[in-house]
Amino acid sequence: MTDGEKNTIRQLTRLQRRVLGTLVEKAFTTPDQYPMTVKGLMTGCNQKSNRDPVTEYSENEVSDALEQLRELGLVAEVFTDGGRTTRFRHYMRLKFDFSDAQLGIVCELLLRGRQQPGELRTRASRMVRVDSQETLRAELQGLLSRGFLQATGALERRGVEVDHTFYLPKENMQLGQLAAATEADEDAEDGGRGVVRSSGGGAGAGVGGGVAVGAGQVQELQQQLARVQQQCEQLLDALDAARRRLDRLERELGLV
Repeated sequence: MTDGEKNTIRQLTRLQRRVLGTLVEKAFTTPDQYPMTVKGLMTGCNQKSNRDPVTEYSENEVSDALEQLRELGLVAEVFTDGGRTTRFRHYMRLKFDFSDAQLGIVCELLLRGRQQPGELRTRASRMVRVDSQETLRAELQGLLSRGFLQATGALERRGVEVDHTFYLPKENMQLGQLAAATEADEDAEDGGRGVVRSSGGGAGAGVGGGVAVGAGQVQELQQQLARVQQQCEQLLDALDAARRRLDRLERELGLV
């Protein structure tokens, strides 16, 4: 594998992200249980702590995702001395030129989705040392400049949220609209007026003018949108899980 092949993977499915994130996490936090068996990996994917959303993936589903990740070069089978069960390890360091801190950051985002830098630093520090917020911002900026990170605004801004960019296009998880709203909020604050006006409005909010929106209202709308997006993703995961259970039941009953 050559350096020229690094940083080329840009999209992963929900299940692939969960499996890969779990492998990276366990490699950092429980090295005595790593590489991982399919059963152990399934348990790690479905655990209730440090996961959002909580899932109910089966061993077969995890096995399928492992095979897909293996074909991408992100995962490999490992046969340990004296071990009869096949185990798996990730090859993130071979496929990406992330620093250890960036790998921990990406791992947390794969497992939980969008977060504020403060909570992200706390969670990533379980795996790798992140000395300060300045250090975190430098690592985030490195990911952002290479297109592996997205943010709702400038990293120095209070309340900014960040996320990975490994989503599929159909998931519609880009933060561009929120980023634009945040920048407009910042412009309003810098102007000392504390309002954001619609693009179709004029200088005032009178007859024929644009709609004035308070800075607090913009932040509240951003939070509401984030909650709706999170709920939609949870519903999609629940629907996928129900569809998979139905498919397995039909196969067991010989209906297909």
